[in-house]
Amino acid sequence: MSGLRGRAQVDELLAGAEVLHGAYPVAEARRRLGRAPVPPPPPASAVRPAPDVFPSAHEQAAHDLDLAVALVVDAPGAAPSLRRLLDEGGDPHGALVFGALLHLTRAGDAAAYWWRQAAEGGSRTAAFCLALLHRSRAEFRDAERWRERSRRIAPPAAPGPRRTPATGRGTPPGLSEEVRNRLLAQCRERRHPSLPAALESVVNRLPTAPAEEEDGPVPHPDASLHRLLSPSGP
Repeated sequence: MSGLRGRAQVDELLAGAEVLHGAYPVAEARRRLGRAPVPPPPPASAVRPAPDVFPSAHEQAAHDLDLAVALVVDAPGAAPSLRRLLDEGGDPHGALVFGALLHLTRAGDAAAYWWRQAAEGGSRTAAFCLALLHRSRAEFRDAERWRERSRRIAPPAAPGPRRTPATGRGTPPGLSEEVRNRLLAQCRERRHPSLPAALESVVNRLPTAPAEEEDGPVPHPDASLHRLLSPSGP
């Protein structure tokens, strides 16, 4: 798929996702999507020509969810929000970002749990991600319910001036630009975005705790996630 088509996919998603406007650096994502290096291709046996339009609504929703998640972790506020979730708990945007990280490891049910926590705390984007997740599973009634929920949640207030945390650590750098470019490039190639193996292993080793019965045990953040936020990574 060409870079032009990749940028068109971003525009198509944003056209129907007003919750992402103003909350994420979409102009920068569009620019980087066109120049992000393409990851190594999958084995030839796994390659299929990418159609101009996805053949079904649930496949289109799965792709749109991948792209929304890439925008969430690409945002400047992703790392500070995840830090607040780690240090203080109860941060809706941190729960959104944590759910996005779980989605990148294909832990869909666990991601849904954290997105529900974020939506209950007032995250429009989390409700929108839940709508896409249910639509990707062909659960259209639930998808519409969460889409309506995202429309009813008030948009976030304009961010105030940045403050340096009292700990003196400054603003955490978050995922590296190389990793964020990789995620956008994978979306451009219509591949499920994934973290590098070393980062994915950090997420996969997180402790689990019981949640709602339908979710089963779900991963919870702990201090090991600080490795994801360090300049050098694991």
